[in-house]
Amino acid sequence: MNFDFSDDQLQLRDAVARWVDKAYTFERRRAITQAGGFDATACTELAELGLTGLVTPEDHGGMAMGAVETMVVMEELGRGLVLEPLAQTLVASTVLSHTAPAPLQAEWLPRMASGEALVVLAHQERKARYRLEKCESKATLTLDGWTVSATKNMVPAGDKATAWIVPAMVADATSGSERMALFLVERGAPGAQAAGHLTQDGGRAATVTLDNTPATLVTLNGLAAMELAVDVGLAALCAEAVGVMDKTVALTVEYMNTRKQFGVFIASFQALRHRLADMKMQLELARSMSYYATLKLNAPAAERRLATARAKVQLGQSIRFVGQQAVQLHGGIGVTDEYIVSHCFKKLTQLEMTFGDTLHHLGQVSEGMQETAGVFA
Repeated sequence: MNFDFSDDQLQLRDAVARWVDKAYTFERRRAITQAGGFDATACTELAELGLTGLVTPEDHGGMAMGAVETMVVMEELGRGLVLEPLAQTLVASTVLSHTAPAPLQAEWLPRMASGEALVVLAHQERKARYRLEKCESKATLTLDGWTVSATKNMVPAGDKATAWIVPAMVADATSGSERMALFLVERGAPGAQAAGHLTQDGGRAATVTLDNTPATLVTLNGLAAMELAVDVGLAALCAEAVGVMDKTVALTVEYMNTRKQFGVFIASFQALRHRLADMKMQLELARSMSYYATLKLNAPAAERRLATARAKVQLGQSIRFVGQQAVQLHGGIGVTDEYIVSHCFKKLTQLEMTFGDTLHHLGQVSEGMQETAGVFA
């Protein structure tokens, strides 16, 4: 199997890497966090690079690229610890282009591709514990259209977004039960409120409250659409985490080659070299599973869901190991706000909890195991 990137993919990676190195410095990132955890100017710069339209179809003003290009971009943004929620734009674009009716696509996808509109997922509820089928939000069809009542937590840049993609339960006239549907809700709609706050990694999120808020139906097959959204988000998250871990390992190597103890560089200590080798091994295990998750995004839904869960289990284990070892090998400086490694650690910790923590996905993998555990035919 050929894992080499094409020339176009390499050029894309280099363009993003140059922007990260020159425009998104650690000092700028700290200033963004101090200003609230979101920078509209940085979002505009990402749009100018064409990244907000990366997966949007060409007839809606996008670049019509795929999962591998998304992985390449997210890995480089991870190395820069970029706070702005580009992954959310890519997830929302994928969901709308695959499930929304044509008029809704024509209205929103070009604006999202150009960076004019920021649309993010608003799906997490306190009682759900990462389970997508657990949803207490309600949608009602009135004479004037759909309205949604909901409270959604940890919505990325929720108070800065132009609109949210919101799952809610609707009455199924055929069966008499409820089913999940997906809606697009504009931030300025009546009854919509978003209370923003900083996140652990220095970014921004919000608690979104909807009270009979007008909404536009995206699809009545909401659970399948949400599963697609989360799987795309998980693949992007895995790539971003690989970038953060790659940066963390590089910083640790640099520190060990400059820090002296007993008159010699600590990189010469065999025990510390073994710990660094273990970090590198965990990084490469995570990278291979990131590739696996990305390449499985076009597989049938059940296979795709199991693949992304497997990837998140390995990523969660690698994230925790690499982050903790980096802090230990740096000593006290590894937890200071002035030094970048502490921010890498916080970013990794948050990524481990996003779209389901390691234990949640371990349960998903366990549920998907068969008698042969997938090893034998």
